[in-house]
Amino acid sequence: MSRRLLFCAVLALTVPLAGCTADAPAPPPPLPTSSGGGAMRLVAFDSCRQLADDLRKAAKASVGPYGLPGSELVYPEVLRDGARTMADAAGAAPTAGASEFSGTNVHEQGADEPDLIKTDGRRIVTVGNGALRVIDVATREETGKVDLDAGLRGSGLQLLLAGNSALVLAPTTSYRSSIADGPDPGGRWTEVLLVDLSGVPTVVSRYRGEGNLVDARMTGSTARVVLRSAPRIKFPFDSGISDEKKRLAAYRDAIDAAPAQAWLPRWEVTDNTGTTKGQADCGRVSRPTDYSGAALVSVLTFDLTRSTLGSGDAVSVVADGDTVYATPDSLYLANDDRWRFDRLPGRIPDRERQQTELFKFALTGNQPPVYRASGTVPGHLINQYAMSEWDGHLRVATTDGATERSAVRVLADRDGRLVQTGIIDGLGKGERIYSVRFLGARGYVVTFKQTDPLYSLDLRDPAKPTVTGELKITGYSAHLQPVGEDRLIGIGQEADGNGRTQGLQVSLFDVADPANPKRLAQYHLPGAYSSAELNPHALLWWPGTRTLFVPVEGRGVLALRVTDDLTLAGEVSQSRLLRSLVAGTELWTYSENGLRASDLSTLRQLAWVQTGN
Repeated sequence: MSRRLLFCAVLALTVPLAGCTADAPAPPPPLPTSSGGGAMRLVAFDSCRQLADDLRKAAKASVGPYGLPGSELVYPEVLRDGARTMADAAGAAPTAGASEFSGTNVHEQGADEPDLIKTDGRRIVTVGNGALRVIDVATREETGKVDLDAGLRGSGLQLLLAGNSALVLAPTTSYRSSIADGPDPGGRWTEVLLVDLSGVPTVVSRYRGEGNLVDARMTGSTARVVLRSAPRIKFPFDSGISDEKKRLAAYRDAIDAAPAQAWLPRWEVTDNTGTTKGQADCGRVSRPTDYSGAALVSVLTFDLTRSTLGSGDAVSVVADGDTVYATPDSLYLANDDRWRFDRLPGRIPDRERQQTELFKFALTGNQPPVYRASGTVPGHLINQYAMSEWDGHLRVATTDGATERSAVRVLADRDGRLVQTGIIDGLGKGERIYSVRFLGARGYVVTFKQTDPLYSLDLRDPAKPTVTGELKITGYSAHLQPVGEDRLIGIGQEADGNGRTQGLQVSLFDVADPANPKRLAQYHLPGAYSSAELNPHALLWWPGTRTLFVPVEGRGVLALRVTDDLTLAGEVSQSRLLRSLVAGTELWTYSENGLRASDLSTLRQLAWVQTGN
């Protein structure tokens, strides 16, 4: 491990800042975790003065003449768009006969993910165009609607559903700029709305927190929402300083002048009792030993069975986390070091590190997450599918961009440290990972540059993970979807021998023999693209009829029957199609303008519900 992170349990950071001055002592540091508080711990700042001094020092070292790391004006090539962060998810659908409706295609069962549309089989709930709508499945009619806020139109609304409660997430639509003039520089807010669906849909509580929405997960009726906030520093962007060195000096002066409160996210919650406001207590912020000073990540906890959202009981870390992976019992935050660049003049030299930090939190009931362990791995993750917890171990797949080497590492929690127990190295030399899928003791990795090796992995022994087989085909799979025992679907692009893409490719793999993975069938649509390549939420696998519903940009959705072949069973033509779901014997397809109900067997249209304006 190239460096050590000192860790201590993270406490909720909802205490208002009042009474915490620059030299006032902070509350006592958190108690050791139940893991025994090993050598690696997160520690709280000793005082508000230390927080301000340390974060100023880190921010001054990482700021450039165009702002702090993470600004879209600085490093646009490494920023992940919101769709990718929020869409790194797909998982096994319910088994045939186990349910009469489909859920969101998620990574891990029991850890639901936010999406545009949800159903409980009797009603469909959607968010879009600034409104939440409820559609009755039996009558195929809209039975309720609530306008959320005029300011939320087009903001990428998403929702989670639990019983008669819906949690609407309204993320910011772009990454915050770290250069801003005005009364609230760098300020971005995420809104979380609790909607009661028991009668006429009604917003009963509204949380407004400072920061961008990273992701969210829900287990049972408890949702965890992850926000990343930037410091509120007024940089002299319109000062007319053209010389980069002078501008950098002015930015560092602005950082020196910023109070401790500039780094602490603010929040407010409104319900039928009024509005309560607060800000993080500087003594409740925890940190690793090294950080950019440009961001703070907070995990909020909301119980959807309650009548109000409350403060969220935030658990916060000074970090630049951008990927969330969760099971019903654990939540992992991945924080890579791509903020370390020395490309711009004036920056303190610090070569980009090809490594990713991992923070593990335990989830229990409706309580805030509790820190358990951390570690680092070389390279970067492609998305949340590059992580998987199984049988007490975490499997992580990364690519080192500098050496173009990929590896899968197996990690175990040892007294608060995520320690490597085994490794598979040298996957796809000269290539990078395009997709990963871990399924119990097996794993599958696709790398690509000109051809597509699909690697089959045996992960039964955490000390000796091995590559058992390899299949080379043209093109690549951007997402791997299980479709029954020993069958795997790849959604991606066909390519010629030089790696030039040739249009949508759906591959059916037989992985029954770990030493000899085979492609049984291929469906190729020249010149086409599917949003499921980037956003697996758009993909629907319905095992009851063994049908895969694949969205195609500009056309609608294709219904592919999966046997030992891929057969086109039909197509639903619908412009700007976003999602598909099954409720009873009907296929519902959702676009910006409305929902179409079709017969699941024939795909004949049964009804249209207008939702667009």
